[in-house]
Amino acid sequence: MNNVDLIKSELKAHSRLDKSEILSKFFKTGKGQYGEGDVFLGVMVPEQRTIAKKHKHISLIEIKNLLESKIHEHRLTALLILVEQFKEGDISTKESIFNFYLNNVEFVNNWDLVDLTADKIVGEWLLNNDKALLFELAKSSDLWKRRISIISTFAFIKKGKFNITLEISEMLLNDPHDLIQKAVGWMLRELGKRNQSKEEQFLMRHYKTMPRTMLRYAIERFDQSKRAQYMQRT
Repeated sequence: MNNVDLIKSELKAHSRLDKSEILSKFFKTGKGQYGEGDVFLGVMVPEQRTIAKKHKHISLIEIKNLLESKIHEHRLTALLILVEQFKEGDISTKESIFNFYLNNVEFVNNWDLVDLTADKIVGEWLLNNDKALLFELAKSSDLWKRRISIISTFAFIKKGKFNITLEISEMLLNDPHDLIQKAVGWMLRELGKRNQSKEEQFLMRHYKTMPRTMLRYAIERFDQSKRAQYMQRT
């Protein structure tokens, strides 16, 4: 049995019908929804991480094979393997994985796939490289590319670098999709954990007009009275 078939077999062994049905609804796989056509085996993320670490030395060709699958867990496990390889790789390997990720970004097509990988590959690589790509992604008509643009900045936030997050947040301020509103609010909240005054400077400029979902996520860790003040928009 080759590596790809072995990984698929191990994932299938952990599949659960009850979880599959729950995940299919949770990730909006119905007709016309953002996850339309996505197929779930019902394997939990910790189990996928274990399998990914076990098979972290497979080739990019094999990872590509997994990414092209309609089964969500095949794609997520492939991406988790990429994260492992990026983490352990030298500069040349990291660059190859970064480019591979972008060349196959069409398969990073649900919010958990983005959230578990974008900052760890795209963000980490761009820490010391040209960040123009993030602004291009933020302008994309593709929902997932826009989400990648803001979630990737989590890598910068963790290093105490906030300006790119704020610039991308401003670009996405009026995005109509709740998955972008939530992502921007989440990154603003993470920024605020490290520098609340910086977050509040941004909020004071925009809180009256930003989507309520975005604002609610951004101020989640504020004390109750401060949250109420922002939500009143007075």
